[in-house]
Amino acid sequence: MVDYRERIAACCKQLRLSSSLAERAMTQKGKTNQEFLYKLFENEIAYRKDTRITKLQNSAGFPKRYSVDQFNPDEVVFPEEVSLESLINLEFHDRGENVIMYGGTGTGKTMLSIIIGIEACRRGIPVRFYRTAGLINLFTESHNNGTLSTLKKKLNTAEIIILDEFGYVPYDRTGSQLLFDYLSEIHEQKQVILNTNLEFSQWVNVLYDQRMTTALIGRLTHHVELILFPGGNNRLRESTINISADRNSKAVANG
Repeated sequence: MVDYRERIAACCKQLRLSSSLAERAMTQKGKTNQEFLYKLFENEIAYRKDTRITKLQNSAGFPKRYSVDQFNPDEVVFPEEVSLESLINLEFHDRGENVIMYGGTGTGKTMLSIIIGIEACRRGIPVRFYRTAGLINLFTESHNNGTLSTLKKKLNTAEIIILDEFGYVPYDRTGSQLLFDYLSEIHEQKQVILNTNLEFSQWVNVLYDQRMTTALIGRLTHHVELILFPGGNNRLRESTINISADRNSKAVANG
C-alpha cells in the first residue's frame, strides 16, 4: 500500500505548508474530493492564524496575561467617545492615536494595557511591552555596544509599543535622550500606550531636560486618548495584609 502520509509530508515541505497538514490529511473527511481539499486548506489557514497569534503573544514580552473579564472599569474615567469596548476593539490604533493611562500604582493601568496588547496580537498586530526603565537601559546598553540599530530593528517589528511604569524612577540621561529620539522617529507611524503615575508637569523630574520633555509630551499628545485611573491601589486592597487586618478588626469588634 502506498504511504500517502510521507508523500503528503514531502509535498507540504516543498510547498512550505505546515508539516501537521499531512497528519490532518489522514483524518479529514469530505463528501467529495473538492470538499475534502477545501476543508483541509481551511484547517491549514486556521492553524497558521493560531500559530501566528501564539508567536505574537510570546514575543510581545507581556509579564503576565489577563482577560477582559478580569478588569473592572468602574473606577476608570474614559474621555468622551472612548470606552473599554473601543479600546479592546483597537479603535485608537485604527485612528492612529496614542493612549496615555494616568493614575496611581496598582489602579489597573498595566492590566488594561496588556489586555489591549493581547487583543492586538489576536488581530495579527505585533506588540512590544516594556517597563520604561528597562527599555531605557536597553537603549543605553545598545548605544554603548554599537547595537542600537539592531534594537531599533527589533522595536520596529511592532505596530504598538507599550511603555509601562513611566516615571516611577529617574532615568539615565543618555537612555532618556535615545528613547526620546526613537519616539520622535515613530511619531504618527506607530501607536504608543504609555502608563504613568506622573502629571505632565512632573515628567521633567525623571527626564531632566525641559525642552526634550515638552517636545515628548507634544508628540505623544498630538493624537491621544487620555485614560484616568483615580481609584485606590487594587493590589493593596486585595492583598492578604488587608484580608488579615479585616479579619482582626472583625474579631476585635465581636469581642
